[in-house]
Amino acid sequence: MKKYFYLLSILLLNIQAFAQQDTMAYSSQRVKVNSLLTERSARFGQYDESLNQRTGIFGWQTKKDIKNSNEILRQVVLTDNNIFKELKVLMDYKDLQNQQKVAAADDSQERIENYMRTIKKLQDQNAQLKEDANHAGKNTSNYIIAFLILIMAGGFYFFNKKIKGYEKRTL
Repeated sequence: MKKYFYLLSILLLNIQAFAQQDTMAYSSQRVKVNSLLTERSARFGQYDESLNQRTGIFGWQTKKDIKNSNEILRQVVLTDNNIFKELKVLMDYKDLQNQQKVAAADDSQERIENYMRTIKKLQDQNAQLKEDANHAGKNTSNYIIAFLILIMAGGFYFFNKKIKGYEKRTL
């Protein structure tokens, strides 16, 4: 019995550790996405500033200003792509968690249905045993009554014969 208790305890601890590990992975993924969003906001702010930079003659933008703006914009787009990839991973984690919840619910429902079937089966067996016990009790009492009647009839016959034997002797 102790072996089963220890085994069950170990299994529950492993399941709990797996759930914590999954939650930690989900949390770290969220932190990663949030840091990428912060990085994107900062780069977009840089892009906005670069659009306002005008180092050319008469306050015009130079080729260098435009190239710098385009490079910052390219960095924003690359960050956006990374955000989408990380969001996909995050959504996959969420889908996995939902699938695990559905599987656990299905498993619980199946176990409940099995318990209900077992209880119904045991109730039917109990009713059958009670019915059999009632019939057996009636049959046993009938046998006992018949046996007592036979003993009484045999006793009556035996005592009647003895009495007739005494009467013949005394006469």
